[in-house]
Amino acid sequence: MQSYLDIENGVVPSVCSLDCPDQCGLLIHKKDGKIVKIEGDPDHPVTQGSICNKVRHMTERIYDPKRIQTPLKRVGKKGDGLFVPISWSEAITTITDHWKKLIAEEGPESILPYSFYANMGKLSSKGMDRRFFNRLGSSQLDRTICSVAGEVGYNYTMGGRFGTDPEEMTETKLFVFWGINAVSTNMHQIMIAQKARKKGAKIVVIDVHKNQTGRLADWFIPILPGTDGALALGIMHILYKENLVNRSFLEQYTVGYEELEEHVVQYNPEMVSAITGVPVEDLYELACMYGTISPSMIRIGNGLQHHDNGGMIVRTITCLPALTGQWAVKGGGALKSNSDYLTHNLAALERPELQEKPTRRFNMNLLGQALQEDLEPIRSLYIYNSNPAVVAPDANKVRVGLAREDLFTVVHDLFLTDTALYADIVLPATSAFENTDFYTSFWHHYIHLQEPVIEPLDESKSNPDVFRLLAEAMGFDEQAFKDQDEEMIEQALSELSNPHLADVSYDKLKTNRFLKASHTDNLLNRLKTPSGKIELYSKQMELDGHPALPTYIPILQDSDYPFLYVPAINHNFMNTIFSNNDKHRKLEKAPKLFINRQDAELRGIEDGAAVRIWNERGECEMTVSIGEQVLPGVVVSQGFWPSKPGEKNLVNALTPDRIADMGGGATFFSGRVDVEVLS
Repeated sequence: MQSYLDIENGVVPSVCSLDCPDQCGLLIHKKDGKIVKIEGDPDHPVTQGSICNKVRHMTERIYDPKRIQTPLKRVGKKGDGLFVPISWSEAITTITDHWKKLIAEEGPESILPYSFYANMGKLSSKGMDRRFFNRLGSSQLDRTICSVAGEVGYNYTMGGRFGTDPEEMTETKLFVFWGINAVSTNMHQIMIAQKARKKGAKIVVIDVHKNQTGRLADWFIPILPGTDGALALGIMHILYKENLVNRSFLEQYTVGYEELEEHVVQYNPEMVSAITGVPVEDLYELACMYGTISPSMIRIGNGLQHHDNGGMIVRTITCLPALTGQWAVKGGGALKSNSDYLTHNLAALERPELQEKPTRRFNMNLLGQALQEDLEPIRSLYIYNSNPAVVAPDANKVRVGLAREDLFTVVHDLFLTDTALYADIVLPATSAFENTDFYTSFWHHYIHLQEPVIEPLDESKSNPDVFRLLAEAMGFDEQAFKDQDEEMIEQALSELSNPHLADVSYDKLKTNRFLKASHTDNLLNRLKTPSGKIELYSKQMELDGHPALPTYIPILQDSDYPFLYVPAINHNFMNTIFSNNDKHRKLEKAPKLFINRQDAELRGIEDGAAVRIWNERGECEMTVSIGEQVLPGVVVSQGFWPSKPGEKNLVNALTPDRIADMGGGATFFSGRVDVEVLS
C-alpha cells in the first residue's frame, strides 16, 4: 500500500487526535506535499463528514510560524522565555547527563514525568514514555485531572465504562444533557439529538450555565454547582412515589432497589429544591418526563465530576436509567464513557515489568504542592502533552514551583507554552499528522489507525522517537526501547482479554482505517460489578469508605467569599490547545465572566464592565456578561487563555487543589470567589 507521505497532491484519510469524545474521521487535502485543507470523512459511520472549527482550522496551527523548529536551551530567567537553539545531540546529552547525576546523588525518584492527553494517540500518550519512566525508576504520576472521579462513581453502579451506543440513539425520545456543553465538546452527540428532535424527541439540558448547549435545548434547567446528586435523588423520590419505576427490571437486573426506595423518601421535592435552586414544579415535571418518555438517554458530562462530591454525583445519576428500565430499551440508558469497549493490551504497550520496584506516586492535581516539598524534593520535571502552568489547579502555586532554579525542567511541545517558558530545555514536538499511532474513542465504538500524512516539520520529533533517544543515551538496551511504532501497535492489539476487539488487528486497520468493537451480547448480561447486576446498593462502596446508597454530600465551603465559581470550557480552544493561535483567539474574542442580573445590580456592575475576580489563591480580570445565564450566587467564566504581559486571565489561579471524593479527581468547580468592578 502506498504511503501517504508519498502522495504529494491528493486526499488522504486521517483521524482527529484531540481529547474529544467524537474522534472524527478526517480527509486531509495535500498540495505539493503540504496540508492545505482538512475536512470530515463522510464515510465515517458516526461523524459522517462533520467536523468542528478547531479541526477545520488545524492547518494554521500546524504551519504556525510560532511553532518550535529546533531544540532550545534557556539563557534567561525562568518564565522570561529567553532561549537559544541547540542541536538534538546537545539537548539529549544535557538531559541525560543531568538525570544521571540526579540518580547518583538523590535517586531516580527525584525525577517526575508530567503529561496528559493533548494528543490522544496511544503511542503518543502512554507508550514508549511509560516504558522509559518504568525502566528509569522515576516517581510516577497519577493522571487524574479529567475524568477519573466520575469513572469511579459510574463503575460502582455499572461495573465498567460501558454506555449507550451513539449509533442506537436514533431511537431515543428524550436526551438529558447533564453537566456537558456538548455543542462545544461533543458536537456529533448534538447532531444525533437534533436529528431525533425532528422526529419528536425532546432535549433537556441541566447545567450551571446557559451555554450554547443550554440555548438550543427544549428545556434548560439551571442548577447550583455541586448539587446535581441531590437533584437526581429528588427525581428518584418522585419516580418511586408516583410508581414510575420499572419494578420487573429492578427485580431482574439490580440489587438494592428496595433499600433505595426507603432511602430516597428523605429527598422530598421541597428539600431538593432548596438545595439545588430547581423549583419544585420543575422537579416534578422533570421526574414525570423522565419516568414516562422512553427511550431516554442521559449524557453525563465531565463538569459534574470536578467537584468535591463529583464521584458521588455521577454514581447517583447513573442509577436513574435502572429505575425506569432504560438499559433494556434500544437508545435508552446513559453514557459517561464507552472506553472499555476498546480496551487493548495496555501492559504490552506500557511494559510495567520494566520497573524494578514500586516508586512514589504524585497526583497531578497536587503539582503545586509536590513542587514545594522539602523532604526528598522533585528535582526534575519532564512535561509533555500538557501545559500545567495554565491547566493545573491553584496555578500560582504551580508557577512558584516551576520557577525554582534547582528544578531542571524539560518541555516537549509544539509551541512555547506558558509552561515551556519555565523550562531549561524545550524540545520541538510533531503534530499528530506527522505520526504513526492508533486511537480509541471514549464515546463511539471505533478504533482508528493514524498513518503519517506529512514528514515531521523542521526538527520536530514524536514522543516515541524522543524516548527512544533518551533510552539509548541512558544505556537502556532492552528490546522494548527498540520496538518501532508499528510493532508497538501490534503488541497493543495482541493477546487481548477484551472480546469486543477479537476481530481487530493492525493488518485489518491498515486496510480499513477504522473498525468497530463487536457486541457479543447484551450489556446487562456481562456487568462487572461484584454482584453482576446494576448496584443501586454497593457493598464495595461501603468497604471503600463511602455510603453504600446514593447520598447527597455538599461540597466543601472553603471560604466566605459570596460566589460559587465555575471556570468552564470555551468553544474555540481545547483546554489550552489553539489558545495561542491567532485564528482561534479571534474566534473566541475575549474572556468573559457570566453573572446573574440580581447579583450585578447589588454590586453596581454594568454589562460589559471590567471586573476583578479574586480569592485567597489569586485574582483575574475579565469583562462581565450580565443576564440569567447563571443562578444568583454563581459566576462562570469560559476558557483557558495564555498569559500576556499585563494580563490577568489565569483562571486556575482561583481554583482549589483539593482532591475529589473518588479516584483522586480534581475539584476545579468547587471554589469560591468575590467580584468587584475594576476602578
